[in-house]
Amino acid sequence: MRTAAPLAIAIVLGCALYLPSNYSHDRGWSVLIAFHPAARGRAMVEKYQAAAEQYGYIVAGSNTSRNGPVSVSAASVRAMSIDLGQRFAIDADRVYLAGMSGGARVALQIALGSNNIAGVIASSAGYPDSKPRSSVPFAVFGTAGTDDFNYLEMRQLDRKLTSPHHLVIFAGGHTLPPDAVALEAIEWMELQAMKAGRRPKDDALIERLLDTRRRRIAESSDRAATVHLVEALAQDFKGLRDVEADAGRARELSRQPEAKKALARERADEDAEIRTVGGIFDLEAGLRDESRRDASLMRLRQQLLRYAQLANGSTDSPERSQARRLLRLVTGGAAERVDDPGYLKLLEQVAPRGERR
Repeated sequence: MRTAAPLAIAIVLGCALYLPSNYSHDRGWSVLIAFHPAARGRAMVEKYQAAAEQYGYIVAGSNTSRNGPVSVSAASVRAMSIDLGQRFAIDADRVYLAGMSGGARVALQIALGSNNIAGVIASSAGYPDSKPRSSVPFAVFGTAGTDDFNYLEMRQLDRKLTSPHHLVIFAGGHTLPPDAVALEAIEWMELQAMKAGRRPKDDALIERLLDTRRRRIAESSDRAATVHLVEALAQDFKGLRDVEADAGRARELSRQPEAKKALARERADEDAEIRTVGGIFDLEAGLRDESRRDASLMRLRQQLLRYAQLANGSTDSPERSQARRLLRLVTGGAAERVDDPGYLKLLEQVAPRGERR
């Protein structure tokens, strides 16, 4: 955070604010407006501050938009947009939104209802109706943790979307991305801006980012992940560099027997996880039927205790991550779905460590 003047403005705007150290009114600047589910604007600004300084973004994090009525978030956005436009030199072609969890849904809802948003950084949640789209008129950079209860939602968003998008999965839970991923998100938006003619091409930056991607691919030992990385490189740098060979390599890799098996297993695991969640919710519905209540609770206890044992394992594994995702999804908001005392007590017992109340 800069000192007195920006902080004074932040109070007026109802937001936390960061201005690049070389800011002046002589040109238009990119702006990133960010939303946190608990109205923690400062947390959003601090997450993107280093990237904003490096690439020349104004960052404003709302201190009023939070999970709850959409009208509150909409009013916050209107007020912030007006004040930012009046006080600072904003490049109207480079307005970006970012959000965490419910804040990501706010950001995407605003972008879907607007025609002047260049891109959205969506962390740990997708569209406001949770329904994947095949195309949107803005660039989307998504993030999710391996233990994130919205992990599957973000994977489905990535699979369905054909317009410019990128997804990064990191080791962790339902949280803001690591600083390195936040920087990557801004750098990816810079690539998209160059491709769309929103900023001049920077050959040195393109080469640096391309080299980073190639090193990441070379270091990848997971066949499915390697295919995804090569596909993303070909998509992200198309029009900026000749990546036909990379596109061809992605097609070739995806046809190799071991890679095909890995990709099929990846999809099958996701489908199975979706079915498991649906089955748990079906059993929850049985708790409301007196004739099925005891049998439903018994099956829920068996399943959830098994997942709790996996989730508390000391060794990192896909199975542990899946168990943690499932438990976080099921225990989160349970009191709004069911009122069975025995089941709620069970959920307290199996809640992931650090999340028990």
